[in-house]
Amino acid sequence: MSETTHDSADSSVGVLPPPSPDDRLTPSELAAKYGLSVSGARPSLPDYVRQLWARRHFILAFSRAKLTAQYSQAKLGQLWQVATPLLNAAVYYFIFGVLLGGRDGTPGGKDNYVPFLITGVFVFTFTQTSVLNGVRAISSNLGLVRALHFPRAALPISVALQQLQQLLYSMIVLVVILLGFGELPQVSWLLILPTLAFQFVFNTGLALILARLGSKTPDLAQLMPFITRTWMYASGVMFPLKYMLEKRASAPGWLADLLQANPAAVYMDLMRFAFIEEYPSSQLPPHVWALALGWAVVVGIGGFVFFWKAEERYGRG
Repeated sequence: MSETTHDSADSSVGVLPPPSPDDRLTPSELAAKYGLSVSGARPSLPDYVRQLWARRHFILAFSRAKLTAQYSQAKLGQLWQVATPLLNAAVYYFIFGVLLGGRDGTPGGKDNYVPFLITGVFVFTFTQTSVLNGVRAISSNLGLVRALHFPRAALPISVALQQLQQLLYSMIVLVVILLGFGELPQVSWLLILPTLAFQFVFNTGLALILARLGSKTPDLAQLMPFITRTWMYASGVMFPLKYMLEKRASAPGWLADLLQANPAAVYMDLMRFAFIEEYPSSQLPPHVWALALGWAVVVGIGGFVFFWKAEERYGRG
């Protein structure tokens, strides 16, 4: 064999590299060794809460921007935040208060019907708009969800925060109306603060639940107005619920108690009790504060966990 042929044979034989200690590791062990993680993977619940807290300024700014843009095309602008529920209250007053006799049985007498009605409309609208906007929180922001990495719960939380800010503007008008009907500030008005806090937590949890459901079922957004309208009628927004069921409809007392225990009715009754001096405590459902706290804790925490469990799936598919 010639020298040239011998050299060619030696060069064709591959020299294997020495074995690496990583060869025996599984993919998950390799990822742990080098600090790698799956892109878009769901963080642990404590980490998720910390990420949300770190982005609290974004959540607040986003809710303010949405609130400002909501009526930017209207000539009256932000006045519609208050005008819309007031116009609804005027319609309800004529139909339910005058034509259908909803003023009868108003706690404290017929003179309290307007404060009773407007308080109910403003408080229920707070929950209703949180639901209607919450169901679209993910589906209407897909561009943002797919472009940036952030905790997706920031979107439905900002929806509830936006509605809370809108309610606070409306409360100024509500206080003026109450003063016009002789309702002077009293110690019971301090109950507004815990009531609003409980309702805000409840609304946030509900917005989180519906945001997850709406992200996979867009048609749910078309169904929600019918559900919230039925909820409004069943909560006694326009009429004293217990009176109408027991006196007018001859319904059993347990049915009135059951409907009064629904969260919308609970928060409305507490706000009416706080604002209206002649609103008797007998109109409140039994254990009303336990109900208010219970609804906030169950729906608020449960909704947050329910939303977090699908964190890695939002914006995909």
